[in-house]
Amino acid sequence: MKNIYHILFISLLLITLAACKKPLDIEPVDTIEQGEALITSKDVEVALIGSYADLGGANFYGGRPFLIADFLANTNAIEWSGTYEELTQTINKSILKTNGFVSNIWRDGYSTINDVNNVLSAIDKVDEAKRNRIQGEAKFIRGSAYFDLVRLFGKAYNDGDPSVNLGVPIVLTPTTSVTKDNFVGRGTVQQAYQQAITDLTEAEADLPETNGFFATKYAAAAMLARIYLQMGNYAEAARAADRVIKSGNYTLARTYLQAFPTVPAAGSPAQPGGNTVEDIFAMQVTNLTGFNGFNEFYGSSTYGGRGDAAISQAWINANYTANDQRRQSFYDDGDLFTSKFANQYGNVSIIRLAEMYLIRAECNVRLAPAAPIGGVTPLEDLQMVRNRAGLTTTSASLADILQERRRELAFEGFALHDAKRTQTNIGNIAWNSPRLVLPIPQRETDANESLVQNEGY
Repeated sequence: MKNIYHILFISLLLITLAACKKPLDIEPVDTIEQGEALITSKDVEVALIGSYADLGGANFYGGRPFLIADFLANTNAIEWSGTYEELTQTINKSILKTNGFVSNIWRDGYSTINDVNNVLSAIDKVDEAKRNRIQGEAKFIRGSAYFDLVRLFGKAYNDGDPSVNLGVPIVLTPTTSVTKDNFVGRGTVQQAYQQAITDLTEAEADLPETNGFFATKYAAAAMLARIYLQMGNYAEAARAADRVIKSGNYTLARTYLQAFPTVPAAGSPAQPGGNTVEDIFAMQVTNLTGFNGFNEFYGSSTYGGRGDAAISQAWINANYTANDQRRQSFYDDGDLFTSKFANQYGNVSIIRLAEMYLIRAECNVRLAPAAPIGGVTPLEDLQMVRNRAGLTTTSASLADILQERRRELAFEGFALHDAKRTQTNIGNIAWNSPRLVLPIPQRETDANESLVQNEGY
């Protein structure tokens, strides 16, 4: 489903054209009155569904921003054989400001934000019984979008002064016309993080504990845990992760591969995967709608992908012991591929429970409080994740937990952001190199002269 604003705009335009008798009767087509677009509670609810659709598009939470982050962090894990020059630029850490994949992430991110700004501008039209939930879902989407945009297009929060470093434009009202008067410059990294925190905190308060496959109170808390961890605010990160774990709404899947959509049987067509018991929030994909951007490149051709991003056997050997069940999550189809994304119609997992255990464990190790936040030791949290992989655990040092993140969350889009927050160089490239920050797309700076380009571009 496309943006409801665009759908209604086209409908109104057709009505206008049908009604006019002279060319001069045609209304301008670069603006639309909000009151004409979102009139009833149902209109706003449909617009919210459109917001989820844009959020889950291929160029946003459908997977490509996470893929780009993996590629930028790659040294020896991914064996790239693709023909997309713009993704080759990413693997080589030599992105051009005309890169189409990067431009599309920016475009679809801000399209999603404008969708929910439209929803929030008409929230008073929503039936009172539904208002808090719809407002919470919209703010969950907007806060999540700002977080992922700023950590791709801005410097890391711990790189210099976030109150000075440029982040991304912050737009909180609908864009109903395109003129120089409403062009917005870049806010700071700190402002973008604070907007994400504000939206997600309010979303957590407004959302219900269960909400089908849409955003819930605990999805907002989980995203807050991720944001606070990226900022180095370990106490708040641990508390947010603890709220999710203690909700009881999610459990670790019995085996590692059961945490991901089912791999199709050999020779059988892929079927929609649905959420797993571990998914706190996932984008919905079916064989009719949606898109799994991870499968597009990480999946072999046998399973609907391009097979462009194979996994190095040497990397697998270096990271997984023989008795680590996660070692079995790779399959041989001429090259080695991760089974996490072998179902082309599998939902795109955005946040799963294992991450929350690892966040709480890491934060408690870093803080070393007299009593661990959540009342559970880092060793106990680490054991939850490692035991599922068939491993024993006797130590829970910071190094142990960070290594476990690399194993558990591999190829899910975490490597770049973890390298930045832990100040870990990527090969011979410094963790805070401008080469690891995406350029502001040239088509945006050409159109909006108030957008300052990133260093190195």
